[in-house]
Amino acid sequence: MSGNGYGAPRLDDRAGARAASDIAAPPPRHRWRQLVPMLLVIGGAWGLGITAEVTGRAQWVHHHDLVDSSLPLAATVGLFLLAWQVHIAAMMLPSSLPLIDLFNRAAATQPRPRAARAAFLGGYLLIWTLFGLAALGGDALLHVAVDRWPWLADRPHLIGGSVLLLAGAFQFTDLKDRCLQQCRHPALFLTAHYERGIGAAFALGRRHGLFCLGCCWALMLVMFAVGIANLAWMAPLALLMVFEKVAPGGDRTAPVGIGLLAFGVLVLADPAWLPELLGPHTH
Repeated sequence: MSGNGYGAPRLDDRAGARAASDIAAPPPRHRWRQLVPMLLVIGGAWGLGITAEVTGRAQWVHHHDLVDSSLPLAATVGLFLLAWQVHIAAMMLPSSLPLIDLFNRAAATQPRPRAARAAFLGGYLLIWTLFGLAALGGDALLHVAVDRWPWLADRPHLIGGSVLLLAGAFQFTDLKDRCLQQCRHPALFLTAHYERGIGAAFALGRRHGLFCLGCCWALMLVMFAVGIANLAWMAPLALLMVFEKVAPGGDRTAPVGIGLLAFGVLVLADPAWLPELLGPHTH
């Protein structure tokens, strides 16, 4: 089954008809029960984040502290991956619920629907896990640069402000718009790319993860600037991503871009704003 990359999907007639038939099949009487596990995972992730913040133990999973800790590399990466999966469940899964619901309906007609659903989510999480590892590696290199370059160590606002400027500027790019359009139209996406089978489900989840990453990677970098367990930024950014992908008018990304650019300029112009805007776990 083929599509045209970022643009509107092109359907193979037979495969498109099969996908449309599966998706349009009468949903189970209790179709929302299939989303209960996802809702519990999302709620549990937020519960863990709030508990860690309230009890003062959030620093245990802040990647800044993990990078600077004396833990063995394997332990550092393991703890980060655990925290990152919770982070992705809290921030990214809510905006993917419409597509997950449609896929659940389509997969119900397959011989092994539960395995297909697990493969779909596995492909999606793989993309975000690889991004998290890459970002962690970049963060570690940045720590090395700061430690070896006193000039940069004395000006941490340059890092925080630059990340905000990058995130703001990305809101105006063609890549952001095209990936966002894919995420905002889950039925079209699924009809264009859906095929039966466990491997096809994994590939579909991976494809969706790539579009999701293409849409949100810059906003997620902000979380690396402030600390991935920073609820003061985690909650509004999660709501923003849900709004962009689900709500009417969510594709109007300019106001958010302007706001992030303004924050970035404010931090660069007056470093005293850095702790107030980005929190205590900033570089």
